[in-house]
Amino acid sequence: MTGRLMLLDTASLYFRAYFGVPDSVRAPDGTPVNAVRGLLEFIDRLVKDHQPDELVACMDADWRPQWRVDLIPSYKAHRVAQVREGGPDEEEVPDTLSPQVPVIEAVLDALGIARVGVDGYEADDVIGTFTARAKGPVDIVTGDRDLYQLVDDARGVRVLYPLKGVGTLQLTDEAWLREKYGVDGRGYADLATLRGDPSDGLPGVPGIGEKTAAKLLAAFGDLAGIVAAAGDPKAKLTPSQRLRLDEARPYLAVAPTVVRVAEDVPLPDVDTALPRAPRDGETLEALGHRWGLGGSLQRLLTTLGAPPA
Repeated sequence: MTGRLMLLDTASLYFRAYFGVPDSVRAPDGTPVNAVRGLLEFIDRLVKDHQPDELVACMDADWRPQWRVDLIPSYKAHRVAQVREGGPDEEEVPDTLSPQVPVIEAVLDALGIARVGVDGYEADDVIGTFTARAKGPVDIVTGDRDLYQLVDDARGVRVLYPLKGVGTLQLTDEAWLREKYGVDGRGYADLATLRGDPSDGLPGVPGIGEKTAAKLLAAFGDLAGIVAAAGDPKAKLTPSQRLRLDEARPYLAVAPTVVRVAEDVPLPDVDTALPRAPRDGETLEALGHRWGLGGSLQRLLTTLGAPPA
């Protein structure tokens, strides 16, 4: 990977498409396809605007990996749907979105867009590993702030965070992170650990919010430095901060492993080059007809077939 690599946090984007495109967008048989068509529109706009050389749709093969749950049992626990006793955890997904996911996967495969999910890992981990291996610049497209931890100006790694569709993106680099949070990419994971994240079931350190976490990181360098300071009577911490950090030691011992994305996922050997023609035109045509993908699919095909500017 030496050109510009674009990594899609695919579930994040199709969830946004689902809620951003009316469910009146339907296949000929009446099945909602708003997430499918919305995602195709997103990819079309991203390729037009940012012209990646390589593109990977990263998937959640395991949205709640057991190795993370073993460390912090509350991890994403509030998102678990009610399933039969002894069955695997399933994420709560809107009824009319779930049937669209296999269609999305089939269309991506027929287009020839690399689609990668790895058992035991989330899409974030797949993105982290592709990013770690990349030789050139990387654009990560996600609505998940957790991936801010991968931002690295020296390596050309930035996050494109959708504010409205994907036409308006927040370009997240180190300057933006420092202005917003007072940390760089690596520091963001430590900040997130301290602050916690209710949406992921991460409790954080009680009493230490975002601003206090940023100040502590500025004073002591990183999470390890803060934990060391809590045990040093001479360190400039308030009694309350020292107490809260000391009480949170069990959490702080395991949380970094949960919060940091993996960078050593065993990725399959895939062709990440942006396809200029469908891998399976016959199947793609059938899918387009069956699901009424119409202009959304045709526009993307036109964009993929256009020579780079």
